[in-house]
Amino acid sequence: MTITGIDSTGQSAGGNVLPSRQETDPEDLDAELLALDTDVETVAPPSVVPGVALAPEQEREALEPRRRLRWLNWRDVLAIVTFIAVALYLTSPFWLHLDHESLDDPQDQAFFEWMLAHGARVFTDGVYPFFSDRMNYPDGVNMMANTSVLAVSLPLAPVTLLFGPHVSYNVFLTLALALTGISWYFVLSRQFVTSRLAAWVGALFCTFAPSMVSHAGGHPNIVSQFLVPLIIWRTLRLREAGRALRNGLILALLLIWQAFINLEVLFMTAVGLGFFCAIMAVVRRKRAPGEVRGFVRGLLVAGSVTLAVLAYPLSVQFFGPQSYHGLPEFVRGFGTDLGSFTAYSSRSVAGNNILAERLAQNPQEENAFFGWGLVILFIGLIVWMRRTAAVLALGGVALLFAAMSLGPRIFLNGINTGVPGIWAVLHSVPVLNSAVPTRWAMAIAPAVGILLALGVQRAIELVRAQPSARGPVRVAMITAVAMALVPLAPTPLATKKMVPTPEFVSSGAWRQYVDDNHTVVTLPLPDSGNPDAIRWSASTGQDMRIAGAYALLPNQNPLNPTDRTAIFSPPWRPTNGLMVSIKQGNPIPEITDTRREMTLADLRYWKAAVVMLTPQVRDSEMLRAMTGLLGFEPTWTGGAWIWDVRDLVDDPDAVLTGPDID
Repeated sequence: MTITGIDSTGQSAGGNVLPSRQETDPEDLDAELLALDTDVETVAPPSVVPGVALAPEQEREALEPRRRLRWLNWRDVLAIVTFIAVALYLTSPFWLHLDHESLDDPQDQAFFEWMLAHGARVFTDGVYPFFSDRMNYPDGVNMMANTSVLAVSLPLAPVTLLFGPHVSYNVFLTLALALTGISWYFVLSRQFVTSRLAAWVGALFCTFAPSMVSHAGGHPNIVSQFLVPLIIWRTLRLREAGRALRNGLILALLLIWQAFINLEVLFMTAVGLGFFCAIMAVVRRKRAPGEVRGFVRGLLVAGSVTLAVLAYPLSVQFFGPQSYHGLPEFVRGFGTDLGSFTAYSSRSVAGNNILAERLAQNPQEENAFFGWGLVILFIGLIVWMRRTAAVLALGGVALLFAAMSLGPRIFLNGINTGVPGIWAVLHSVPVLNSAVPTRWAMAIAPAVGILLALGVQRAIELVRAQPSARGPVRVAMITAVAMALVPLAPTPLATKKMVPTPEFVSSGAWRQYVDDNHTVVTLPLPDSGNPDAIRWSASTGQDMRIAGAYALLPNQNPLNPTDRTAIFSPPWRPTNGLMVSIKQGNPIPEITDTRREMTLADLRYWKAAVVMLTPQVRDSEMLRAMTGLLGFEPTWTGGAWIWDVRDLVDDPDAVLTGPDID
């Protein structure tokens, strides 16, 4: 802030001495962190200027700061360019090689390309947005129970329609990172700190923390956190008296928008904000007794509007077709290894792939990996600014998330200690049973980023207040931040060449066989280990309906019909099970009439028009087995073996016959 009427010694024109920031009471600093008014220019009220007298009412009005929008300057432009440049640097392998896909998570990339195609269909054809049978026919996919990213896929529909879902995915991922950084920068620089440098450092970490880079390998929905800083800002703004309706409606809009990007991130943000606000309400209950009342009123407005708008989509998610009740037990056991907090991720310059592989479930779940330097700096910042309750509350949020991320059992360097974590009590609670515990560590990054911004701001103020200590303070600040953050600098995302789309699909030849009432059955059906058919379906704008899926679907266990736990693939069917077994290297079993009857039942269940087999591992064995099951040879069409099975599927009297093959 700039303060007019004050000379360099802090002496006002009238001889009054104003306290420096370092002399400010800790509660005043807490108020400053919460007031979110650093976007104003405070002008000395006329009442402190000699020779000017005001009535009490005029003096109170004069003491209110005059708000002035802080426009962009060259530092802001440079910060924006930085975030765009780093986002392009990370995603450059995708842009330089458009025939590549994520090395670590091709299945999730294919899934989100398919979701982008779904958004385009909603945009052009007005199809129902919350359910689709274009995959996993005939059961379909609950789009709310999966991450359909409608708040992104709809705005990107023109890009998807013009350039295809693969390019649209690259745009999605790049913009997610760049916009998240820009959003954090502006909220920090306009609301929490006055130093652009401090805001830039904090936003840089919030955006490109190891967890964010890890999830960028296949989860653009998770790295799309550009609304998180805005939600934090508007939640704290609920304290304003007399603006409950306005502030509540603005917050509700942000919450609804985020709900259609990623509910998991929204839930974690809500938990962190709730914990922080509860602490600050207790700390400030005497100093600002009216804040809680105003906050609650605004929160009721935001909550009521949000629930009213989301009531139907959430009912579809939890009770609609293909809804599920909690994640699989093994996923709910995914916890953060204690050793990972001081280690470096595989996507950082100081990373060690072998160590990271031992400490994380997969490359997308390297959610902690802060390194020793940052852990020490984090503790040091808490100790240095411990007189500020807001800082201690932020530290508490980080520790809470760290504890929740450890999962039901605490692991240390890959070894199960046998010590239960707090998640052992929470992992079966409804709603929480749909959360992956290790991802709570991902939510630590924003708390750390805000603390970094506040720490750099405090160091800059110390330099300004004590010019004689300028050199040592600058050296200490730069050294500490560099030692903590430089080893965490991210490396570009890894990619690999995609399996080419068969000409049978890309040329549209499939349309000669498949209408809107039939599907393409690929061998084996698409799943987490074989996602190519999902990407091919997306490339057709979902016109090509497919059997099978990689999605969260309810378990359909005939031995336990009440089990609605999620699985990542459709329920087992005999024909697909046989093909998966053959692809895994098992011998072809005896082909009998019983197996043929099961295959015909499966094809009718899937409403198959054609069965397609592309070149892959053990394709000749699968070719022989499927030919034996169907009783006739396929044709080689557009880079794939094709069996036309429409007559078999549509004729209820048709049967499969042939000699037994052993």
